[in-house]
Amino acid sequence: MTRREPPRSTVRDLERYAGLFAERTKVMRSSAMRDLMALTERADVISLAGGMPDTSSFPADTYAAIMRDVADQACAAALQYGPTEGMASVRRCIAEVMAAEAMTIDEQELLITTGGQQVIDLVCKTLIDPGDVIVAEAPTYPGAVPTFSSYEADVVQIPMDAAGMRIDELEETLDRLEREGRRPKFIYTIPTFQNPGGVTMSAPRRERLVRIAHERELLVLEDNPYGLLRYEGEPLPTLYSLDGGEFVIYLGTFSKILSPGIRLGWAAAPRPVLQKMNLGKQAADLCSSSMTQHFVAGYFAAGDWQAYVRALVELYRDRRAAMLEALAEHFPREAQWTRPQGGLFIWATLPDYIDTTDLLARALREKVAFVPGRAAYLDGRGGSSMRLNFSGSNEADIREGVRRIGTAVAEQVALYGTLTGARPAAPVAPATAAEPRTAETLADVLQLPRREAPHQDRAETDR
Repeated sequence: MTRREPPRSTVRDLERYAGLFAERTKVMRSSAMRDLMALTERADVISLAGGMPDTSSFPADTYAAIMRDVADQACAAALQYGPTEGMASVRRCIAEVMAAEAMTIDEQELLITTGGQQVIDLVCKTLIDPGDVIVAEAPTYPGAVPTFSSYEADVVQIPMDAAGMRIDELEETLDRLEREGRRPKFIYTIPTFQNPGGVTMSAPRRERLVRIAHERELLVLEDNPYGLLRYEGEPLPTLYSLDGGEFVIYLGTFSKILSPGIRLGWAAAPRPVLQKMNLGKQAADLCSSSMTQHFVAGYFAAGDWQAYVRALVELYRDRRAAMLEALAEHFPREAQWTRPQGGLFIWATLPDYIDTTDLLARALREKVAFVPGRAAYLDGRGGSSMRLNFSGSNEADIREGVRRIGTAVAEQVALYGTLTGARPAAPVAPATAAEPRTAETLADVLQLPRREAPHQDRAETDR
C-alpha cells in the first residue's frame, strides 16, 4: 500500500489557490482568543486569556439526569432537525432569563442562535455591505473584530471612560459622519460589564443612547452576556427595556450563565430585522442544535437556574478579589486597571513603552496567557493594554498567573529605566465628576488609577 505524504504548505501551494479566494479574505482577521486556545488548553498553562466560565461548577449528576430524561422522553426529537427560530420551550426559557433583568419579550420576536457569536455574524450579514459603517466602543469585544472585518465594515470606535461609552463623543462622531454622507448601519455596545474593559455604562448615558437611536433612527446591537453576573452595585435597565423593541437588537447567551459548550444564544429584534436574520441563519446552519435545546428546556424544567447563577456570582466575586489583590501586589506603580462590578474581565494598562503583544510571547514562556490589547481595536491601538480573565481559573492560579506576568513586566520596566535613566512615572490621579478625564487621555485605553497598596480598594469614578 502506497503511503500518502502529508500535505505541505509552500509558496507555490498558496499561489495555486490565491486566485480562488474571495476579496473579503484579504481583510479577514484571526481571533486572538482562538489563536491562544490550543496553547491555553494545556494543563501546564495558566490561562487568563479566554472568557471561560467555570463549567466544573456545574453538577455532573444534574447533567447526567437531564440527559437521561432527554433520552427517555425526547430522544427522536433531540436527534432531529428543529425550527430555525428555535424550540418554543427554549424561547420560553429565554423569556424567563430576560425577565430576570426586567425585560418583557414576545417569544415570537426571538431567534435562537448557535451561541451569541452567531448573533453578531447574522446582524452583519443582514445589515453590512462592504464599506458600511459600524460604530463600536474603544476597546471592543475582541471576538467581534474578526466578524466586522470579514464583512468589510468600516468600524469607527468611540472612546470610553469609567461610565462606559462617551456619548458626547458618539454624537460628535455621528454628526461628522452625517456631514460626510455616511450613515452607520448600527452601533455595537456591551453596556454592562463591558468586554474587555469591565466598565458599565451609566444610567444617564443609556437613556441618552436610546434617545439618539430614536432621534436618528439608528439600530443599536446590545450585547449582554454578563448582566446577571453582578458582584456589587444595583442593576441598571438594559437598552432593550428602555427602547421598547424599536431600534435595539438584543443579544443574549447561555454561555456565561449555564455553559458555552451548549452553543446557544439568542436575538430579540424588531420583526423586519429578525425575519432577515432568520433567513441568514437558514443559509448558515438551518437550525441550532436540537440536542442542546432539549438540554436547556430540561434544565429549566428540573431545577432552579437562578440558584446556579447565584453560586457562580459568589465564586467569581472571590476570584475577582484575588486578581485585584494580585495586581496591586505584582504590577508596577505605572500600571492601571479597571475594577469591574461584574462580568469576567479586568482591563489593565501598562506604561506605553511596553508592548503587550511582545509581552505575551515572554509570558507564554512562563506558561501564562492573556489577551493583548490590540485585539480589541481595529486600528492598532491598545498596544500597552491587556485583557485579564478571572472566571476560568481558581484563586491560586490567578495569583500565580498575575505574579508571572508581573515579573515579566518588572523586567521590562527595569530595562527601560536602565536604557533611558527614566524614573518610574507617578500614578495617574483619579478622575472626578467635576473634573473628568479628557478624550485624549482615554482615547486608546481605559485609564483608571492603580490602588496605592495591596488590600486597599479604590473604585473607578462613575459619571
